Amino acid sequence: MKIYETKTAPNPRRVRMFMAEKGLLEKAEFVQVDLLKGENLTPEYAARNPMKKVPVMELDDGTCISETMAICRYFEESYPETPLLGRSPLEKAQIEQWLRWIEFYFFMPTGMCFQHTSGYFKDRMNPIKEWGEECRTTVEKFFHFLDKQLAEREYICGEAFTAADINAFTTIDFNKVNNIRIQPEQTHLQAWYDRIKARPSARV
Repeated sequence: MKIYETKTAPNPRRVRMFMAEKGLLEKAEFVQVDLLKGENLTPEYAARNPMKKVPVMELDDGTCISETMAICRYFEESYPETPLLGRSPLEKAQIEQWLRWIEFYFFMPTGMCFQHTSGYFKDRMNPIKEWGEECRTTVEKFFHFLDKQLAEREYICGEAFTAADINAFTTIDFNKVNNIRIQPEQTHLQAWYDRIKARPSARV
């Protein structure tokens, strides 16, 4: 199979970390897509993903699957060993809850802050700086929220490392482009971040 990605982008990194935790990186060929040059806007790429986003997984029979968590779900179901999306119905529900919280209240405003304040996509969108700054405030609040969540636990959701940790970790890392970082008083979040950063999957 092939995975079309931009290695510096956060969504592809989420997929790579997920695959690395399951020992599946060698299962795919990773094809780089240059977003700045607009390679994702070509008709050929749009045929794989009409939303024109990365990553896209293309199976050997030509079937294409887009969206980060859809790709991760494919790998979870195909290779259930080392589960990252939960074992029991309760674990699965709790992890899904956290995945949605991270997606809606952390990752999305992170992306909006970047898109509307950096000028990276100014040739293909209308950046609204005020909206980007509002999203910055939302992101900073979520840093505090995570710090409180991690006050008495090693991982974000439950007793084991899960996709929730992957998604939060990669979002925190990407926020460096927004000049948003873990604050000195957020000691629980910093300790958790250091634990995740030490995992081999964090370096893929």
